[in-house]
Amino acid sequence: MYPAIGLAAEARRTQRFVLHLLLLLATLLTTSAMGARLADNFDHNRPVSADDLLSVTQIFADPASLLRGLPFSIALLTILLAHEMGHYVTCLYYGIDASLPYFLPSPLLIGTFGAFIRIRSPITSKRALFDVGVAGPVAGFVLVLPLMAIGLAYSKIVPNIGSQGDINFSIPLLQTLLERAIFPGVAANDVLLHPIGRAAWFGAFATALNLLPIGQLDGGHILYAFAGAYHKPISRVCALALIPMGFLYSWSWLFWAALLMFFIKHPRIYDDERLGPGRIKLALLAIVMLVLCFTVTPIRT
Repeated sequence: MYPAIGLAAEARRTQRFVLHLLLLLATLLTTSAMGARLADNFDHNRPVSADDLLSVTQIFADPASLLRGLPFSIALLTILLAHEMGHYVTCLYYGIDASLPYFLPSPLLIGTFGAFIRIRSPITSKRALFDVGVAGPVAGFVLVLPLMAIGLAYSKIVPNIGSQGDINFSIPLLQTLLERAIFPGVAANDVLLHPIGRAAWFGAFATALNLLPIGQLDGGHILYAFAGAYHKPISRVCALALIPMGFLYSWSWLFWAALLMFFIKHPRIYDDERLGPGRIKLALLAIVMLVLCFTVTPIRT
């Protein structure tokens, strides 16, 4: 009986591992399709257009071109993997049952809806909650920073490129600071970002979104670890603040406001232990990362 149970459990683990691997490979395929289109645009000094968002069809039209998309896809997936593995490794440290990352391929946009891990056991201490929450954004940001610098180093100057095309990307503070160092005196509107830099841009956006102090986002976990009972009202205020941003800057914030309002509630943790000065410094670092990566109008059409 017991050997049979062990074999069944091993079979389930194997099936889950195969699923993780297939999703990763599928996401590599779809993001490489987007990367190939970005690389073609970069070579011909073209801005991003709405047609690029359907670039997954390039998989069938010209499979060999996917190789040109690897710099974008590998850079982006490495950032996403680092973020999720930050959560996963921290869960292992605390003995929390968690899955390997699930990658989500997408036929639209950048070729992926992101990645996530599934935490299957409760988190019983605020220290563990804080560490799990902050580990992902820190691990991802550690790669966003150099990849953004590398992407800008390979970028080029094309006058007024930022105002062309029907899709424009806002520039987060992190990119602005690096651009001033790499292209001193050059207007941000004149910099055509290399696909590696664009992957870092999406990584920065994902970092900022996850660090919003709302519900069960990473920022919400950090908030709960510090604020406890005040987590819910603060989360609700922050989510509602996205509504005027949606009318003033980008309609996409209306979508995020509606979605996040369903995930305001956080599982309770009955723990009064203080987090200590080290974690306070990490929380301040999380705020700095949010400021560096956040932009009120991520994508303009």
